[in-house]
Amino acid sequence: MKLYTKGGDDGSTMLFNGDRVAKCNLRVDSYGHVDELNSCVGVAAGELRRAGQRPEFDALLEKLDTVQHQLFDVGADLATPLNTDARQHIRPMSEAAVLQLEGWIDEAAAASPELKAFVLPGGSVISAHLHVCRTVCRRSERAVVYLAGQQEINEQVIIYLNRLSDLFFAWARWVNHVTGDGDVEWKGS
Repeated sequence: MKLYTKGGDDGSTMLFNGDRVAKCNLRVDSYGHVDELNSCVGVAAGELRRAGQRPEFDALLEKLDTVQHQLFDVGADLATPLNTDARQHIRPMSEAAVLQLEGWIDEAAAASPELKAFVLPGGSVISAHLHVCRTVCRRSERAVVYLAGQQEINEQVIIYLNRLSDLFFAWARWVNHVTGDGDVEWKGS
């Protein structure tokens, strides 16, 4: 199979249900942001692996892998308009996935120092990458919220992305705690 189809040479792309839309379509823009987020998660996971064997990071790597698969599902959910037969071929985002993220947030927050100040992105390189994931996740969420104002979507996608950005924040703080780098607290100007 060739990697190029030439089908998008006219500036259009195909949604999962077969509809052709412009590549600047709000739906395409939304799942494009989610795809970028998935790439950022891959960079964070790669940095974790590069940091060497640390048993405390093994579980985080598994969770990042789960998140990457879930983000692929989010992309498919966004690429498949509601009330189309094609939805039977995707795994729509669900409340169960959101609850899983909430459990991971609680776990990371409990294993981190009490939050007493605003935190700047930074500390360890891994933490900084997780903060990049958080900010790209927030941008993805904004794009999806805008899409939801124009077209009907699965509301669980917005909830999932909202919770996921909180999780990246919790993980960034936890990583800084584990590595001994500590949070970079905002001191004001």
